[in-house]
Amino acid sequence: MTIITSKNTKDSSEATDVYPDIIYKESSELSPDFGIKIDDLCKDICEACKGFGTDHKRLIAVISSLTPEQRHKISIRYPELYNKDLLSILKRECGNNDYGLAIQLLSLSPPDAECLMIRRACDGLGTDELLLYPIICGRSNKDMNLLKRTYYKMYTGDLISRVSSEVSGNLQRILISCLQGVENNFDNDYHTEEQALNDAVEFYKRGQGKWFRTEGNKLFKVIAFSPPKYLNMINLAYSEKYGYTLFKALEKNFRGDAKDASLFTLGMKLKPYETVAHLIKKSCKGLGTNELLLTSCIVRYTAILSHVNLAHIELFGKSIHDRVRSECSGNYKKLLMALLNHVIPEGI
Repeated sequence: MTIITSKNTKDSSEATDVYPDIIYKESSELSPDFGIKIDDLCKDICEACKGFGTDHKRLIAVISSLTPEQRHKISIRYPELYNKDLLSILKRECGNNDYGLAIQLLSLSPPDAECLMIRRACDGLGTDELLLYPIICGRSNKDMNLLKRTYYKMYTGDLISRVSSEVSGNLQRILISCLQGVENNFDNDYHTEEQALNDAVEFYKRGQGKWFRTEGNKLFKVIAFSPPKYLNMINLAYSEKYGYTLFKALEKNFRGDAKDASLFTLGMKLKPYETVAHLIKKSCKGLGTNELLLTSCIVRYTAILSHVNLAHIELFGKSIHDRVRSECSGNYKKLLMALLNHVIPEGI
């Protein structure tokens, strides 16, 4: 994955949050009355699923229009109004195909949806690393801490332990570094250009400068624990001293999923919009579309999709709409296109 400088990408000073602010409030602090708008949306969902046959057109129209904040509110409000679990209803009405799973994820609070994706990546024979590492890598501390709490609440299990049991080697090391959720705050007194140069030299010694074995754990901690602004300073210092970026250094030091996960972590801190655009392209690359990864990208990154779409157009000469239009079909395509057009109306 090549990361380029773009006028459409964010100059990160802090990690990109994907959860709306309301989700960080304890449920006890939330008012039991979310307002008429939320109740009306719940009613629309209920009526679309009522009677003989599902009104998929109406259901797509409602679900695709929900913001991440509304998804969170509806996931709480719907069972209060109808005494029924919304996820179970949608699973029954829409199935577990690509369309059904996308509908289910869009009906959940964002951290609940991500925990369901993690469970999906880890269950069954083999681990879906390509689905797993983008959910874990490059997260803000507050998002990561909430994700871990939510996973425990949903599955009464520790997320770090689950991930540790699913992967090994350098991939395990980078994921565990990210899961710790201990990125440092930027400190002007410590995070100086001199210190960035020292860390760049140390990064080289632990990686390219090693005769035998790259010290992956040391490199991953630099990437995971450094605040984005400081990581960019290290990247610049490394480029000036060694003639190439940290991205190129990681490509030289690692292979396979560990390389992809470390590049993704670095990318989400320095160029998040381009990094997500590359991930969307990756979901559509080769023979057949990776629908689960594509769904994950669009559901998880709804809050920043307008920026991602601009980066996607600049990088690949086509919009995310174009990619969905050419790669998907049926109700699945209708749902994703409706969601995209709510977030990024075509022609505007």
